[in-house]
Amino acid sequence: MIQRAILVAALTFSAAGPARADFRLCNNTSGRVSVAIAYTDGRNWLSEGWWNLRPSVCETLLRGPLAAQYYYVYAMDERGGEWKGKAFMCTRDREFRIDGREDCFARGFDRTGFFEIDTGRDAKSWTVQLTDPNATPAQ
Repeated sequence: MIQRAILVAALTFSAAGPARADFRLCNNTSGRVSVAIAYTDGRNWLSEGWWNLRPSVCETLLRGPLAAQYYYVYAMDERGGEWKGKAFMCTRDREFRIDGREDCFARGFDRTGFFEIDTGRDAKSWTVQLTDPNATPAQ
């Protein structure tokens, strides 16, 4: 299992412009980050990763209009810092797409805490801005 250090980070969330209908994440940190996302279709949970983003790069994690109000993200940087939360999902060290969030260890997966993002009820797109811990959040 990957060793993870606690890293306090500023996160800012913003709705993306009307030209896009996607869930995106921008790496506004000074280092490379690996990102995983999780969400539900109302019946089943799905977690998937990893996207590896260089500094100052944005990546579309999900294409098309948002299908849910809540999404969950976990990210870690190359120094072992992480952006995490209390919503536990199944992950693994290599590329993954995992159905369900129950019994992660019994199914041979890791159990990782993701942070929750509330996009609102009517959002069609969303962008997460991941920033360094000492950075001032974008206004």
